[in-house]
Amino acid sequence: MEGFLVALVISFGVIFVAELGDKSQLMALTFATRFRPVPVLIGITIATAIVHLASVAIGYGLGATLPTAWISMLAGLAFLGFGAWTLRGDKLTEEEKRKAERSSKSAVIAVGVAFFLAELGDKTMLATITLATKYGWFGTWLGSTLGMVAADALAILVGRLLGRHLPERAIRYGAAVLFAICGLWLIFEAIAELT
Repeated sequence: MEGFLVALVISFGVIFVAELGDKSQLMALTFATRFRPVPVLIGITIATAIVHLASVAIGYGLGATLPTAWISMLAGLAFLGFGAWTLRGDKLTEEEKRKAERSSKSAVIAVGVAFFLAELGDKTMLATITLATKYGWFGTWLGSTLGMVAADALAILVGRLLGRHLPERAIRYGAAVLFAICGLWLIFEAIAELT
């Protein structure tokens, strides 16, 4: 049990700190201005749990790595597309707005897919792989997942507080810029890794 607690605490701390200011936290803030917080947090938790489970499997069992450069490149291009789509904007009727606020399924899927793609090859994934090689899989998986969710929950709280005071146009432009930044960040990481 002592090894489990050590893995849990160390993984939580390392991933929580690594996530502060990370592109995923910026994504959480952006999503929190568009969706209710609970579906956003559920999507983040599901995606994080899956990615970090794969990470600890790699780190603990295989000791190998994923081809992170190409995954980062594809995710970066997708994020640039998300940014353009967000900038273009959509018009919702009042009925559609009420449905979107009530619908948590689509938000969970949108957030989950975005976070899954963003986390593949991210520093938190690589850190989790490294931690699993030293501390074992279960405590590392649980600690790293909880650390990331806790850091992103902070971003959700900030996003909800700021979102109440920002006009819809500012939110749309801000979200598009954040998606573009995340996309470019992923692309530059991929180029640096490939060269």
